[in-house]
Amino acid sequence: MNIRIIALACIVIAIASCKKDILPAPDFDAFAYSVEDADGGNWKTVYLQSATQIPVVAPADPGSAEYLAELASLKSLSANPTAEQMDAISRWSTNGIIRWNEIARGLVAKYFIFPKPNADGTYPLPSGAKPDQYPLFPMSTPPYAVRAYAYLSAGSFDALIAAWHYKYQYDRKAPSTYDASIATHLPVQNIPAYPSEDAVLAGFSRTLLTFMFPNEAAYLTKQAEDQKNSRMWAGVNVASDLAAGDSLGRAIANIFIGRAKGDGMGAVLGNPTVWDSITAAQTATGNPIWKSMEIPARPMLAPNFGHVKPWTITSSDVYNTYRLAPPPAVGTADYQKALDEVLHYSKSASKAEKDIAFRWDDGTSTYTPPGHWNYIAESYIHDAHLSPLRAARVFTYLNMAMEDAGICIWDSKYFYFFPRPTNINPDIKTILPIPNFPSYPSGHSGFSAAAATVLGHFFPASAGYFSEQAREAALSRLYGCIHYRFDCEDGLTLGQNVAQNAINLAKADGGE
Repeated sequence: MNIRIIALACIVIAIASCKKDILPAPDFDAFAYSVEDADGGNWKTVYLQSATQIPVVAPADPGSAEYLAELASLKSLSANPTAEQMDAISRWSTNGIIRWNEIARGLVAKYFIFPKPNADGTYPLPSGAKPDQYPLFPMSTPPYAVRAYAYLSAGSFDALIAAWHYKYQYDRKAPSTYDASIATHLPVQNIPAYPSEDAVLAGFSRTLLTFMFPNEAAYLTKQAEDQKNSRMWAGVNVASDLAAGDSLGRAIANIFIGRAKGDGMGAVLGNPTVWDSITAAQTATGNPIWKSMEIPARPMLAPNFGHVKPWTITSSDVYNTYRLAPPPAVGTADYQKALDEVLHYSKSASKAEKDIAFRWDDGTSTYTPPGHWNYIAESYIHDAHLSPLRAARVFTYLNMAMEDAGICIWDSKYFYFFPRPTNINPDIKTILPIPNFPSYPSGHSGFSAAAATVLGHFFPASAGYFSEQAREAALSRLYGCIHYRFDCEDGLTLGQNVAQNAINLAKADGGE
């Protein structure tokens, strides 16, 4: 049975701060998974030691009194769902990976807000210890957002590999296999039902995202419960399928939260001592340097993101392998040519060029550039009718590549501390807001090239389109007059190179 999903522009959340347009989620039909992947439990995990690191007890035998009672209860629950229950079935009828990705993007947009200055000209920073006090935690800028997307995707992938292992170990089929009179309101998948993949996602995603967005605990719990309950109202899972999946997902989420607590993100924003030290060291070089254009000057954004633990490369690779060569020095002919080009777009950008700049703005109150690429990916994932396991695999390598590219980008940004065009020529009037961090290289360009490279691997027929979109995203920063062309071109190259590591891992994980 196909059930249309009602698309919500801000994904179920009442996001009062959504001042900018967010692309609406497409309408998706429910579908039968295109591939069963009976061997999916043998795929290589991202962070778990193995698919069996968290044990799952054997389910009750299909002929047992315990299971027969569950079937009877399910038959009653799915016989005549209410309008509210049908709405939940509809909302969760598509791939659960896509739905949780949309929820995460909505949360990123809600919290992507910069605080106002204090009376003394300083700026308050969000505190994870006091997340509900102004400014609210987190400040989900692109570094925080791409990390959240990566953890959500990679952890979901590992949790589903584990789920697939136990599904085929215990091989308890869908409930309607044992009682054909059970009414079903969704496609019955051709995979074992225990543990439920939807409950695994509900348990994992609720737990992980509550860690990332602690003020949203009640909202996330409601989404997880709706997802699990929808499977009973739809007649496709009994209560024990859901309990086992939820427990497995929550346990694996806590393992990934352990990684997150030690990945260095807590120190990313820095403090006055860090900011002053970086500025003093860069000033001592005698070269023109980046300075905040805001009044009062806002502290530099995420100066330590280049030190966060990556996924597909090592921390030493960040600066030994992927740190870029220096940009053209201010005052050279090559630099002046690049600066003059920015001035040209400041004065003479065409409507089409301005439209491109605005299309890829992805600034405050949006789900950021990495979120934009997750949005692009979801339609390809859905149209291929990928199971949650395979969908998570695509999102995992996509987001790990983008986070690793972002880490490398931020390393070069703060190593060179290169001035924005407006730092050098005040006659340049930007089309887009000026980001509060150094210019070289472009983050949009690196994120986009990494995303396009990974998506081109998974959907090769559309590789050319992804590449074109990445280049357009890069040029949008030039058209917006906030980056030089060399920022964009070198950012593209860096993103492509970093993404190849994710593709190499994908080729060896057992899912090719």
